Amino acid sequence: MGHIPTLQSLIAGRWHGAASHTPLHSALDSTLIYHTHAEKIDFDEALTFARKTGVKALMRQTFQERAAVLKALALYLMERKEELYAISHLTGATRQDSWVDVEGGIGTLFAYASMGSRELPSSNVLHEGPAIALGKRGGFAGTHILVPRGGVAVHINAFNFPIWGLLEKFAPSFLAAMPCIAKPATATSYLTHAVVKMMVDSNLLPDGALQLVIGSTGDLLDRLGGFDAVTFTGSADTAAMLRANGNLIRASVPFTAEADSLNCAVLAPDVLPSDPEFDLFIKEVAREMTGKAGQKCTAIRRVIVPEALVDTVGERLRERLAKITVGDPKVEGVRMGALASMDQHRDVSARVELLAQGNEVLFGAGDGFKPVGENVASGAFFSPTLLLCRNAMVNDAVHDVEAFGPVSTLMTYTDIDEALELAARGKGSLVTTFATKDPALAAYAVPIVAASHGRVLILDREAAVDSTGHGSPLPQLKHGGPGRAGGGEELGGIRAVKHFLQRAAVQGSPTMLGAVTGEYVRGGAVKESDLHPFRRHFEDLEVGHSLLTHRRTVSEADIVNFGGVSGDYFYMHFDAIAAKDTQFGQRIAHGYFVLSAAAGLFVSPAPGPVLANYGLDNLRFVAPVAIGDTIRARLTCKRKVDRNRTDEQGRGQGVVAWDVQVTNQRDELVASYDILTLVQKRAVDESARH
Repeated sequence: MGHIPTLQSLIAGRWHGAASHTPLHSALDSTLIYHTHAEKIDFDEALTFARKTGVKALMRQTFQERAAVLKALALYLMERKEELYAISHLTGATRQDSWVDVEGGIGTLFAYASMGSRELPSSNVLHEGPAIALGKRGGFAGTHILVPRGGVAVHINAFNFPIWGLLEKFAPSFLAAMPCIAKPATATSYLTHAVVKMMVDSNLLPDGALQLVIGSTGDLLDRLGGFDAVTFTGSADTAAMLRANGNLIRASVPFTAEADSLNCAVLAPDVLPSDPEFDLFIKEVAREMTGKAGQKCTAIRRVIVPEALVDTVGERLRERLAKITVGDPKVEGVRMGALASMDQHRDVSARVELLAQGNEVLFGAGDGFKPVGENVASGAFFSPTLLLCRNAMVNDAVHDVEAFGPVSTLMTYTDIDEALELAARGKGSLVTTFATKDPALAAYAVPIVAASHGRVLILDREAAVDSTGHGSPLPQLKHGGPGRAGGGEELGGIRAVKHFLQRAAVQGSPTMLGAVTGEYVRGGAVKESDLHPFRRHFEDLEVGHSLLTHRRTVSEADIVNFGGVSGDYFYMHFDAIAAKDTQFGQRIAHGYFVLSAAAGLFVSPAPGPVLANYGLDNLRFVAPVAIGDTIRARLTCKRKVDRNRTDEQGRGQGVVAWDVQVTNQRDELVASYDILTLVQKRAVDESARH
C-alpha cells in the first residue's frame, strides 16, 4: 500500500497539519484512503485572522464585486469538475449523486452571483425601503438598512453533500462580506478538502475569506461573539447539543440549524392507479429512496397513501426497487451506490430493526440483494428497504425514528384529514410532496401541510414536465423547516444574504437618509443643472441629479386620441353621464396616458448614454387627472448599480433607477413610479475588448 495522504486544515492563510490521526475509508471497499491530521488548531488565531484580515479584505469590495468573484469562482470550479467527480466516487456516490453535489454546488455559486448582480447595490449598504415619513412637515423620516456584521460565519456541514453543503452556505455569507470557517463532517471531509484547495488555488478569494477545519471544532464555538453566526446541517440531536452551547447563548450568537427530518409524500385520495399522478408518485418515492443511497436530509421517509391503495402502491414500489442495481458506480448499469461509511451502515441497520418491529418488510435485503463490483463485500452497501405500517396513527416509531439510508415506511390513511395529521406527526419536516390532480384539494391541504413543512411540492402531470423533484433544494427558494427540521432557513435567494447582514433602523432628514443609503429619498435635496440627466454617462450621474419638466395641460383631444391608439374606451374616460355618478364626478384621463405624457415631458430624445428603458416598478396612480388639469414631472436619479456589463466595443454599462413624481397644478402627486434604464459608461474598458 502506498503513502496515505493526511488532510490539512486551512488556518490563517496556511495549510496546517502533518501527523496522521483518524483513518478515513472508501465507502466502496473500506480501503484506507486518507487520514485527518493530529495537530490541534489554534482557533484564536483562526478567528483573529478572519476578523482582522478577512473582514477588511471583503469590505474592500462591494456586493456587486463579490458577486463577480462568485461567478469567476464558479467558472473556475466547473472547468475542474472531473477531478471532484473522481474523488466523489470514493464516497459511494453514483455519477448522478455526484452531479447533485458537485455541479449542484457550483450551480449555487452561479445562482448567487446572478442574484447578487441583479438585486444588490454597488456598495456595502443595502437599503430596505421605502423610507417612511415620521413628521408632518417632511423634514424627518426613517428607514432600514442592512450592513455587513463585521463578524465570522462558522458553517458546520453534514457528510452527505461535502461540496454543495459548503458552497450553498459560503455563497451568501461571502456576498454579505462575512469570512467563513467551514467544518465538514469528518467521514467525507476529503471531498470538501479537495474543493477548498481548488478555491484557494484559483487566487480569486480575498485573504481570510475562507478557512477549513478538518477534525474537531475544539473550543471554536466558545470563542465566538455576538457579531458572528453559526449555521449547522446534520442530525437534530447534534443541532440541539450545539445550540445549547453556553457561550452561544450568552453572546446571542445567531444559530441556524437545518436538521434531518422525517419528510413525507402524500398520495391524495383523488388519485387513481390509472392516473399519470399515480405513476409520478411511485417514481418520485423510488427515486428519493435510492438517490444518494437515501442519504439526503430531504429524502422521503414516510409514504402516506389511501388505505384502499396501499397494496397496489406497495407492489408497484417493490417492482421498481427490484430493478435497482446496487454496487460500485463504475460498473455499467449501477443506479445506487454505497452509504458513506461502515459506521453509517451500522447506524442504518440498527434503525431499520427498530422500524421493523410491529411492521411488515415489503422489500429488503432478503429480496435478492447482491451488490456488484470488485471487493464490494467490504463496502457500505445497503439494500433499498420498504416497510409497511398499517397502524400509523398509534405507531410512534415510524414518525420518530429515521434510518438515514435507502429506507422508507409506507403507511395508510382513511381520509384526507387523517393523511394531513399523519404528515404533521413528523413534528416538523423539510419538505413534503402532495400528489393530486384536484386544485381544490391542493388549496385545502397545502396550507395545513405548510404549517409543519418548510417546502411543499404539489405533484401533478402539468408540473412533472419541469419539476426538479421532491429532494432538490433550489437556490431561489427557502430550504429549512420548523420543529425537528431545525427551525432555520437557508437559501431562499437574497434572504440568505440578509441573514448574514445586520439590520438597523435609521432616522433623519430625507437628505441624510439618501446620503447613508446611496438612494434618493423623496423630500431630500436634489441636484439640478442645465444638463439633462439623460445626457450624463453612468460615471457622471450622481444620486440626486434631477430634472423638473415643463408643464402640459390635458385636453379632451388627448383622451380621445389615447383611447383610439390604445383601444381603451373605458366609460370613465368617455361617458360623461356615467362618470358624473362616480366618486370622481367627471371624466378623467387614462392612467397610462398620464404615464406616457410624463415620459414625453422628461425624455431626452437624442441618441445618448441612456440606451434602453427596461423596467418600471412601484407604479401608483395616486389622484385622478381631469380634462383641463396641468401636469409636470420630476425625474431624479434614485439608485445606481454598476453590473460590470460591456458591449461589443468594450464600453461599460450600468443600471440606473429613476424616481418619477407626476404632479398637477396644485402640486398634488397624481402618479408615482420608478423606471429602470441601462446607461452607457463614458470610458472604454480596454481589458474587456480583449
